[in-house]
Amino acid sequence: MKAVVITKPGGADVLQLQPRAIPQPGANEVLIKVQAAGINRPDVLQRKGQYPAPANAPQDIPGLEVAGIIESCGNAVTRWQNGDAVCALLTGGGYAEYAVAQSSQCLPVPQGFSFAEAASLPETIFTVWHNVFRLGKLQPGKNFLVHGGSSGIGITAIQLARAFGAKAFATAGTDEKCEACISLGAGKCINYKIQDFEAELKSEGIDVILDMVGGNYIAKNIRLLREDGRLVFINTMKGSKPDPADLPDFGLVMRKRLTISGSTLRNRDTEFKQLLTEEILVHVWPKIESGAFKPVIFKEFPMREASMAHKLMESSDHIGKIVLTNNWWS
Repeated sequence: MKAVVITKPGGADVLQLQPRAIPQPGANEVLIKVQAAGINRPDVLQRKGQYPAPANAPQDIPGLEVAGIIESCGNAVTRWQNGDAVCALLTGGGYAEYAVAQSSQCLPVPQGFSFAEAASLPETIFTVWHNVFRLGKLQPGKNFLVHGGSSGIGITAIQLARAFGAKAFATAGTDEKCEACISLGAGKCINYKIQDFEAELKSEGIDVILDMVGGNYIAKNIRLLREDGRLVFINTMKGSKPDPADLPDFGLVMRKRLTISGSTLRNRDTEFKQLLTEEILVHVWPKIESGAFKPVIFKEFPMREASMAHKLMESSDHIGKIVLTNNWWS
């Protein structure tokens, strides 16, 4: 098979097409003929040598989510059959003609969705469901804020918050991105380059914040949260330590009874991801198939242009998801 391989740690141009053996599924796994693969920031970090793949994943083929057709099933798989159209959460290996997935981490391609649209779902849906609804305990009628609202995580969080009856707010880096967030259901989006999100949202009050920024956002988030609010970290792109010029007031954390948590997904065990898959199938998939959620794909690239797709990801000029397709040569 052909695969997009990280030939060495470095810039986007280290991604090259190379031949690889077709992987073989284990007893509880399925082999998927990949039709599309989503791109995520952890792929970029892996390419740079900053986010090694788990020991049980391909070390030099990135890709955490795919959609395609099941080619073969392990001998213990009962949920799926050859020929089923699925999207799946992977620990790696998605940038290839074939990828192996745990059968318990597969979901049916939603009715009416293209493979590219389906491939844009697993990583962000799993992340948002766990962090916003399980850890953040977002409830109908509550106020929710996501930083990076125009990212894949952001566009997913805004739509699911609205679909489950919460009021969504967001931050983004341009007026165009803010307009996109509002069109997806955000009640207000703050352009953080020209506005202070804390000042703009203080009168609203926020119950749950999903933060992928960190740095000088940490103290602002704590001040912005209402009593019994929840702050959940999934990344710290501006640093994992608070800004020395604006340190968090942990007395405020106690007085407001705030909960601060965070998580990563890739290194969690199969049993945990299976539980998330089951919950998502019951609670989220009906929202998707009802039209309450729509995928936002900024651009599709053929697999051979994976390096160009990574450059776009790193530019942050996109709104929504970037997807690779199995249109290898055109």
